[in-house]
Amino acid sequence: MTKFSDLGLAEILLRALDREGYETPTSIQAQAIPYLMQGRDLLGIAQTGTGKTAAFALPILERLAAEPRRPAPFTARALVLAPTRELAAQIADSFRAYGQFMRPSVGVIVGGVSHRPQNDMLARGLDVLVATPGRLLDHIASGRMRLASTEVLVLDEADHMLDLGFIVPIRQIVAKLPKKRQTLLFSATMPKEIAGLAQDMLNNPAQVSVTPVATTAERVDQHVFFVDGGAKRDLLIELMNDADISRAIVFTRTKRGADRVAQHLDAAGVGAEAIHGNKSQSQRIRALDSFRKGRTRVLVATDIAARGIDVDGVSHVVNYELPETPEAYVHRIGRTARAGASGRAISLCENGERPLLRQIEKLTRQSLPVTDRRSADQRHDDAQPARRVPRGGAPKAHAHAGARNASKHPRREGHHSDGHHPAGPRPARPGNGQKRRAFGGGNRAPQG
Repeated sequence: MTKFSDLGLAEILLRALDREGYETPTSIQAQAIPYLMQGRDLLGIAQTGTGKTAAFALPILERLAAEPRRPAPFTARALVLAPTRELAAQIADSFRAYGQFMRPSVGVIVGGVSHRPQNDMLARGLDVLVATPGRLLDHIASGRMRLASTEVLVLDEADHMLDLGFIVPIRQIVAKLPKKRQTLLFSATMPKEIAGLAQDMLNNPAQVSVTPVATTAERVDQHVFFVDGGAKRDLLIELMNDADISRAIVFTRTKRGADRVAQHLDAAGVGAEAIHGNKSQSQRIRALDSFRKGRTRVLVATDIAARGIDVDGVSHVVNYELPETPEAYVHRIGRTARAGASGRAISLCENGERPLLRQIEKLTRQSLPVTDRRSADQRHDDAQPARRVPRGGAPKAHAHAGARNASKHPRREGHHSDGHHPAGPRPARPGNGQKRRAFGGGNRAPQG
């Protein structure tokens, strides 16, 4: 079995790893660190939760320790680009933890906060700068950040940055960097746009892959509930009454929906907070800290936060609304079953979301177990064959037509973004022979 000491890391880093409780490297760490210690560029395919932050942070810290020098004002020796504020903050915390006995200067540049403290920090020069692309470009344009002497560039969650429209800003940032540098690109998936970016940016890279593209975590027990749209909120409350749920993340598609779901949970006595792009940085930090420390049991989030939430002990993920892109499902459920633990993922699927479910099953190459909690009337309607439209008459609406329309316009179903139908919920009934236990049976998830 490979040990961290076998990877050639300095004693000052091994001591920090020991204090942090790291015993053996993960697969991505064991594969990537030797290449990076040689100074090679790297293309890594790895989902979140595989230990990739340490895979790139440790070699960078090793490089800084081997060649210690004070960075010039408004420069950074290493630059890490991340898609979200939460992920940027967590990466910076990891650098500080692994470098606790060498104390590198580490800074974070993100939007949503004042420029002045960031300007003051940049003026001192940094060993490691972790930034989101948009705010970093602001500082470059104002002359408060210069990249001509940066030695290492890391693009973390490159596919997520593509989803958020950051490819053009990334190329603008790369144009400011020296051609002679070490470049690392990590992505959970490899769409053609990312492959093209890697080809343009990387020089003869080593390639490592620890998880097949677009597969879900093996330790996540996944389940789907078919439910009437108006009954989603009541079913969510029922799920939250399950004693197995020690810490849960509930995902919605919209910011407004996240706020509504969090308010509904709070009103039902389930402690919940929402986190999304309309929240200020201080609000997002406060909500994450409360969730991480167990003061809040449920965090309601949008997809922009799906890869930025790295909290141990998330026992359950609930997809209150299925995501519009199937890849987002993979990253949502990756918030549980981290660090070797197991976890559960439950999806609430109404009729209009059935095409989204089929896309997820096609991408992940698996059929998800289902419990039908729809009303008897809805199950009966869905089972009826499609009827011909009478000549000169209007077509009758039925579930199959709604599902076809939803594939093009998944939210034109007359319901609000939180799944609450304006006409009011129908009472949900269990399907024949189905247990009423919230997660459809199965093994109990570990606590904490």
